[in-house]
Parts: sequence; structure tokens; C-alpha cells
Amino acid sequence: MASPDIVIIGSGIGGATIASGLAGSGASILILERGEPLPATPETRDTRAIFVNGHYRPKEMWREAGGAAFNPGNYYYVGGNSKFYGAVLIRYRKEDFSAMEHFGGVSPAWPFSYEEFEPWYSKAEQLFRVRGTLGEDPTEPFHSIPYAFKPVPDEAPIARARAELKGLGLHPASLPLGVDIDAWLKDGRTGWDAFPNAGQGKVDAQTGPLAAALADPNIRLETGAHVDYLEASPDGRSIAAIHYTQKGAQKTLSPKLVILSAGAVNSAVILLRSPSSDGKGLANSSDQVGRNFMNHNSSAMLAIDPRRRNDAVYQKTLMLNDYYLSDGNGGKPLGNVQLLGKIDGNMLRANVKLAPKFALDFMAGHAVDWYLMCEDLPDPESRIMVDGKDIVMQWRRSNMQSLEGLTKVMRENFRACGYPIVLSRPFDKRTPSHQCGTVKMGDDPGSSPLDPFCRAYDHQNLFVVDGGFLPTSAAVNPALSIAAQALRVAEHIRKTELSA
Repeated sequence: MASPDIVIIGSGIGGATIASGLAGSGASILILERGEPLPATPETRDTRAIFVNGHYRPKEMWREAGGAAFNPGNYYYVGGNSKFYGAVLIRYRKEDFSAMEHFGGVSPAWPFSYEEFEPWYSKAEQLFRVRGTLGEDPTEPFHSIPYAFKPVPDEAPIARARAELKGLGLHPASLPLGVDIDAWLKDGRTGWDAFPNAGQGKVDAQTGPLAAALADPNIRLETGAHVDYLEASPDGRSIAAIHYTQKGAQKTLSPKLVILSAGAVNSAVILLRSPSSDGKGLANSSDQVGRNFMNHNSSAMLAIDPRRRNDAVYQKTLMLNDYYLSDGNGGKPLGNVQLLGKIDGNMLRANVKLAPKFALDFMAGHAVDWYLMCEDLPDPESRIMVDGKDIVMQWRRSNMQSLEGLTKVMRENFRACGYPIVLSRPFDKRTPSHQCGTVKMGDDPGSSPLDPFCRAYDHQNLFVVDGGFLPTSAAVNPALSIAAQALRVAEHIRKTELSA
């Protein structure tokens, strides 16, 4: 088989979106995806199957640095992790593109400004058909184009929670969401957060940009294709071949351009496993591949009122950024607060093994469930490594004082709103759903593997376009920023590689 012009490795947010951005270019493009399409089965809306039995979790184990093994929260399906995401498609705030001082240190500046990036945010919002509204959030940056769809409506208990927070002088705002709520509920009356999308209810990487890309007859998708390593040219200046395994067969492709979009962890792993003259892997003359791993410091918080039942079905329509740029008293930033999808007793059972089921059901039925998210700062010693066939994660958490501060202030707020019981629990390394930073972009090839258009400094025909390029994690969900950069990079490739 003749090699295509471009091979994209991975069909998640980065890979699918860059494919859509290259549609109509005339280039022959092959997308290699290690997973298969997610099937529509009864398990897609079964909380016990998903959260207790781990029906969709991968059949692989990673290791902590030091040896302890754990089952990671990465998913291998067409559309990648976005098949399970909360569909929150929110912009980084303007201030996130500049250096910002936090309790745990300084979050570095991006190599370009929010103003330069803004048009790509707007294009990504249109591509993912984001539902939202402007003017509710005081931290909201400039939008050149308004949202095309109205926000997903609050259910009655959430409308009450919004009013309670407003009563404290806070500024609750509608979450920007890639959710067609009518289509989602038609397939089952559950939330969508962490539920697999087997239909059209969520606009994920598969149902949004990948579907658009595959309308181009020059773009193809192959599934079950596990990329093992990349091979550099004899002079080391380009990628000569992609080596992958498909249905037990070893295969090789030699495209003109390689776009690596396997996710922040697995893209770093592929580069580190690739042979190189210095033994450090490819695109790694800076020795930064796998380093600066970030994953957000986050906690679940349950605001419980035993006197009032929360009968919301999906719940996840609200956020609060009053503590995003400061602690509320002129101090350093804390982070973002947003609703989780509505939990039930089975979801609690996944983390509280010994409590009786009736108690978990009562707690879930009387709780409003929140997600507190704070910035994890880049640290070269927080890193992804490979040890033979093993993936090793050495996650050195930073800036935990922000999460402690956000937990404290929100506990006080919810009690002031009339919730006598407020419980919180941090998320751990098993859920690296916001993984980023492992192949970061920057202006200096000595400290960054990628340039500001995600081209590898070491190999002229290699781009890395997934959460790995992010130089900072900010304190909001990264999906829209990945999609916006993918569209920006696609336009750059059109102008620099495909225009001749």
C-alpha cells in the first residue's frame, strides 16, 4: 500500500480536529487509531457497569515511579477520551496566556497571546456546536463570535443552586457545553459526564470533527492500529517511518508528514520508545519529552441537605469563577468550580466500598455534586517515563495550597447557602483525563520540544497536537484549547506544507 501524504496518530480531540482542519486540502490523509468504535450496548447508561465494574476501563496497567501499579483512566476508542468527557468546552482565560503567580509558583506565559489565539477558539466552538451564553462570568475573555446555541438549561434544583450562589454575591455562570440535551436524554435519562457517548448526544471528537473529516474521500480511518515507534531518517532531521501493529501484523508507513495525537501520556511514550542516536527517544534534544506532566489538582465536593431531594437528571450546567483570578480577597488564584454530572449510589460505591447501599443512595439523592479544579504547575520532575514495556508516571503535584483554599471557601459558601453537610474528596492519578504538558511548545528549542505551531524542533515533518503541547494546565478543562490549536496548526500546515 502506498503511504499517504499525512498520517495522524490518534482520533481524539487533537487528531480528529486537525483532520477536519485539513479536509478539502487535496492531501491523502490516514488516521491510525488503536481502538475501535464504541458500541451501543446496555452498559453505556449502566452506572454499576461503568463506575463499579469498570466495564470500559483499559486492560493495561501503568506504574508509579517506585513500583506500585495502577489501572489508568485512559480510554481507547475512536474519539479517544472525549467519548467519556464532560463536554465542557471552555476557553482559557486571557490571563492564562501570561505568566501568573500562584501559591505554588509561577505559571509560565504561552508563546503567543490570547488575542492571537481567539479566532481559533471561535472556530472550535462552532465546530463542536458549543451551547453557551456570554455576560454571566466576570473572568470571561473577549469573544469575537457569540455562541451559536443557547446554553443547556438548568434543572430546577440547579436553578435553585444558581440563585443561592447569586444570593451570596457570587457570579454563577452557564457552562459552555458540547451537548444536545434532547438527543442525549432520548437514549437514556442519565447525565453525560463520564458516560460513554454511543449516539449523537455529545459532540465529542468522533461525532464532531472526525465525522466532518471523513466526509472528505481523501481522509481514511483505520482502527486497531497500535503505533509502536517512529523511525528517524539517517540524518535524524525527519521522521522516515511509522511502525505499527494491526491485527497481529507488523506494518510500516512513510508519509510526508506525521501528526502525533495519541494523548499527552501516549504521545510522549511513543517518542520515548522510538530509537535515537542518543538513546533519549525522538524530538527530545531538549530532554523535555515526558516532562512537565500536569493533570489538574481537583476534588469532588458534595453539598448535602437531608431535607431536600435533588432530582436532577444531568445537573452539569453551572460554573463559578469568582476565585479563578484571586482568592476573593485580593490574594493569589484558587481555581474553577463546576458541577459534576449527577451522581448516584453506584458512583459513590466506586470510592466508598464499605458503606451500606441505602446510605449511599440517600446521600447521592440529597446532594448537589461539584468539581473543584486548580492549576497544576509545570515541573520537569513531574514526568512520564518508559521502563521496557511499562509506562511509568511520576506525578509531583504542585500548588496544592490553591486546592486547599478553594475547598475551604466553597465549603463555607455551601454552608451559607443552607447545606449543613459538605464533603470533599480529591481525585487521584487513576483519572488523568486532563493530562497535558509532556511535549510542550515554546519559543526556545533548548527547553521545549515543539515550536508555537506544534512542529518538532528536531524533525521538520513531525507535529504533536494533543494535550501534550500545552505549556500550562490553567484551571479549566483543556478540550477547547486543544481543538483550537489543532485548527490553528492545520491552517499553518496548509500554508507551509500543502500550498506548493
